[in-house]
Amino acid sequence: MYLCISGFLPDSAEDDSLHFELDLDGSFNDEIVQLLGHRNLNAMAEGEWLLADEQAAQISKIIGQSLPTHLKLFIGVEA
Repeated sequence: MYLCISGFLPDSAEDDSLHFELDLDGSFNDEIVQLLGHRNLNAMAEGEWLLADEQAAQISKIIGQSLPTHLKLFIGVEA
C-alpha cells in the first residue's frame, strides 16, 4: 500500500475533475502517517483526507517536491 495525493479545484461546482495526482514512494509512509496523526497506514485507508495548507507544506518538505497550492489536496491510501 502507498499514499496518493489528489488535487481538485477549490470550487468543485464548476469542475470536479481531477487536476493533480501524485503516488508517493512507500518510504515516506511512516513519516507522513505520523505527521497527519493517524495510528498507521491501515487507519488512513478508511477514506481520503483533506490536507490543510500547513500539512501540504510539511509533506512537500518530506518528499522534496512542491505541491500545488491553488488546489484542494486530499491524501488517501491505494493498494
